[in-house]
Amino acid sequence: MSAVPLERITIEPTSPATACVIWLHGLGDSGAGFSPIVPELGLPKNHAVRFVFPHAPEQAVTINQGHVMRSWYDIKSMDLHNRADMDGVLKSEVKIRALIAEQVTAGIPAKNIILAGFSQGGVMSMFTGLRYPEKLAGIMALSCYLPNADALPEQLSAANSDTAILQQHGDNDDVVPLSAGKMANALLNAKNYPVKWQTYPMAHSVHPTQIRDIATWLVARLNLA
Repeated sequence: MSAVPLERITIEPTSPATACVIWLHGLGDSGAGFSPIVPELGLPKNHAVRFVFPHAPEQAVTINQGHVMRSWYDIKSMDLHNRADMDGVLKSEVKIRALIAEQVTAGIPAKNIILAGFSQGGVMSMFTGLRYPEKLAGIMALSCYLPNADALPEQLSAANSDTAILQQHGDNDDVVPLSAGKMANALLNAKNYPVKWQTYPMAHSVHPTQIRDIATWLVARLNLA
């Protein structure tokens, strides 16, 4: 199903990579949108983390009058309960799993890989990570929701039942309501996932304090200290 690998921006560490962060962008963006964040994270100088910022395929998006843009899945309406095109979500999951498989083939075990994403990319990082059959180092879900809205994905992975999840959201988000992030957080907590919830005084964006918190979390998850 995923014969054509996703195009991406890859940022290599100065040392041979032993860990990887796969970071998925939001609707209409590209991997270039978040790739400048790597130096801002201020990770330890000799870290060995490869960052991969894939570009979503281009497709028509219903809520944007059918305009073609980079999108992990079609967004059919503003209604949270009917927002995500699940067929598209599943197709993108296959592509993201292929990205993970590439890293594993290159010598980085799944347990040293973090799936991260913002907005629509965060939806995909949570969905894919919660279902991925091998243990991951962590899941980062920024300003996002669950594609099933009020339910966790089906076929949850036992391997990732205790994988650390970082959920961050802006308390003034006018694109993905704070309530949508809180709904996902409540569902994760109900299943006893080790999820960390943080909010920031921002809209649908990224905050300087948030970047420091992400760096702290990455250092802990990947044992970089």
